[in-house]
Amino acid sequence: MSHTATEGHRPPERSAADRRVDGLLVRVAQGDQTSFAGVYDALVVPVMGMASRILRDEAQAEEVTQDVMIEVWRTAARFRPERGAAKSWVLTLAHRRAVERVRSVQASTDRERRAAQLYHQTPFDEVVEAVEEREQRARVYRCLAGLGNMQRLPLVLAYYQGLTYAEVAEALSTPPGTVKTRMRTGLQKLRACLGSG
Repeated sequence: MSHTATEGHRPPERSAADRRVDGLLVRVAQGDQTSFAGVYDALVVPVMGMASRILRDEAQAEEVTQDVMIEVWRTAARFRPERGAAKSWVLTLAHRRAVERVRSVQASTDRERRAAQLYHQTPFDEVVEAVEEREQRARVYRCLAGLGNMQRLPLVLAYYQGLTYAEVAEALSTPPGTVKTRMRTGLQKLRACLGSG
């Protein structure tokens, strides 16, 4: 029965670009970390587009996009090319993450609304502080997005996933000295970018 079902519902033919990304992601799953740069470059824009459509907030969409790309890198072995294209798999992850974020933001908004009803008024400087913190976070994500993959990945793993130098080096299959150099260069570029903003 399943045989005739598959014949009746053949998956659409994949484009050359899709097949290329599929191959890259399979290589990432096999431990070829350099192939991830190609996966990232091919899929970061569609992931950002989907996150933006769902969240309607650029800073949060950027945040979700980085989270999704890290998840893709860490869970590449779960990708099954026979079940569908890498792009579809990654966009499914992106959709789930963005929806989770919407629910989380809604829950947070509800909590804030209840708190506001209790306190009636939030001091002006607390509001200013919250706005400044949010703007700063958005600038950090924009500056991170401007870094090369080699510098961005170690920084994201260290600061957002809480990995040590040694763990980052092991995760990226890169010597610790090289990781330190890339992170130092990345931090210098981040500071310059944030300073210019």
